Amino acid sequence: MTELPDSLIELVERESQHPAEPAVLSVARAACQKATNGHPDAVQAVLFYGSCLRGGTPYDGLVDLYLLLESYQDLQENPVLRRLNRTLPPNVYYMETEHEGRTVRAKYAVMTLEQFAQRVGPDGFHPYFWARFAQPSGIVLARNSESRRQTVTALARAVATLAQKTRPLFITPPTSEALWSRAFAETYRTELRAEGGGRARQLYDRYQERYDRAWDSLKDSRLLAEAEKQVQWKTALAWRLRRVAGKVLSILRLAKAAFTFADGQSYLLWKIERHSGVRVEPTAWQKRHPLLSAPVLAWRLYRRGGFR
Repeated sequence: MTELPDSLIELVERESQHPAEPAVLSVARAACQKATNGHPDAVQAVLFYGSCLRGGTPYDGLVDLYLLLESYQDLQENPVLRRLNRTLPPNVYYMETEHEGRTVRAKYAVMTLEQFAQRVGPDGFHPYFWARFAQPSGIVLARNSESRRQTVTALARAVATLAQKTRPLFITPPTSEALWSRAFAETYRTELRAEGGGRARQLYDRYQERYDRAWDSLKDSRLLAEAEKQVQWKTALAWRLRRVAGKVLSILRLAKAAFTFADGQSYLLWKIERHSGVRVEPTAWQKRHPLLSAPVLAWRLYRRGGFR
């Protein structure tokens, strides 16, 4: 695999060191305890990302975390769910904890650091991981310096992969703004999204300086030189295939969340309503059987414009 530019790794390293609020640290530690049945040393690193990192507070909405384990055997879960996690990562869980008399809610995903590093690399076909973690993330906890180094490298690789997968869509060299805006627009079309079309551009605008620096690190690198050799129509076709595969994977992950995410159906419907204004009330049978009813509810939401 082609080496990453040192300047890109340094950029990701600096931003990952930004200290988390005490409430985030508190819920991260609680999640490690819960996920590993009291053996938090099994967690190599904890990532903090999402809307709360971008400007919310730990008490408003959910704190989004990724727990990166050494092995799936460390996950406090039954063998079937461990197998599902390995096959269709990540498993997603919900928890609440108290910090200074206030409730902190978190949604935490779990997978191994090894698999995470693989999925954010160029061999990962679908952008579920490399587009999500091409965005700024914080490393809330790391088991040791080597775990931190591996995690930083994986995050930097995600940034490079997103650029590699998008660059061949342009005939002439793009600007940083054009590259990242197109990249996020394409990735949003591969998932069931409740947000409007302008959301992709907002991601670039919010961290423009950060993405411009990342592009400066990548645009003349060997990574992008290799990407520029790819045929444009083949790259466009790959993105169209990702849209089809992404919708299927999103539904499968929603169905899997019915087993791992406490009251996951209510949370997902609430989140979609919050972003789109579309409300769907499940029947009593659908509440009792969230897995079986997931495809029906997903289709109703799609028909009513709950996501694209």
